[in-house]
Amino acid sequence: MELDVPHALLLRPGEGETVTDRPERTLRILAELEQLIVTWFRYEPGEKGPDPHIHRHHTDAFYVLEGEVEFGLGPDVSSIRGGPGTYVAAPPGVVHTFKNSSDATAVFLNMHAPSMGFGDHIRGRGPDDFDQEDPPEDGGRPLADAVASAPDEGERFERENRVVVIKGELPQLSVLDLTFHPGWRGVEQHAHDDHVDVFFVLEGEAELIAGDEGVDAGPGTFVAEPLGVRHGFRANGPAPFRMLNLHAPDAGFAGAVRRG
Repeated sequence: MELDVPHALLLRPGEGETVTDRPERTLRILAELEQLIVTWFRYEPGEKGPDPHIHRHHTDAFYVLEGEVEFGLGPDVSSIRGGPGTYVAAPPGVVHTFKNSSDATAVFLNMHAPSMGFGDHIRGRGPDDFDQEDPPEDGGRPLADAVASAPDEGERFERENRVVVIKGELPQLSVLDLTFHPGWRGVEQHAHDDHVDVFFVLEGEAELIAGDEGVDAGPGTFVAEPLGVRHGFRANGPAPFRMLNLHAPDAGFAGAVRRG
């Protein structure tokens, strides 16, 4: 459902635009903006994504929520397996693919930044010239240019009543894992005019604020704040609150976190 604020989007678990829903997979669009499209995937055991490919002009990124996903990255399509909390990103020119090679269901988020028409591409009505190509003869950019952050990895900053982990920083997309402890006062309402701000609740309860609306949000709640939309949030309960935070483009946000 939409909040009573122009262009602010709030989705409860299970909501969004379902593009594909078959026994072997579900694909749901959570938010589709020029700067970023976020999709929710369910892959059953043995389900495969596209063959190895590159994007010339946008970043393709993944965050594992449940189960295990096997990613292939770089010129040799090196295998990287990851469970919940794993973040992988392929910037333009890096070969990548993904599949569920485990014996359990895998659930993960997929982010394209900028969106580049990916929404219409997966709906089956996009142009034939979507920004996706076979691997180049030279293998593309090196594996080192990709981001592969295991659940316990990332740049960690412990601040008063909160922990901030930068899972990955690329010009087109930065992804942070944020944990807030009881007593944290929250983030006052603010707006960004240079990037989209997106939140996905992982654990605990919070109050997410957009405009004059405050909404209690638990695990699986998704909020997207386009350019210029005022928003804020605060912990709401006796237990820690944890969420994934996306900024597209990064616009210097990760650097600001490092400076405190």
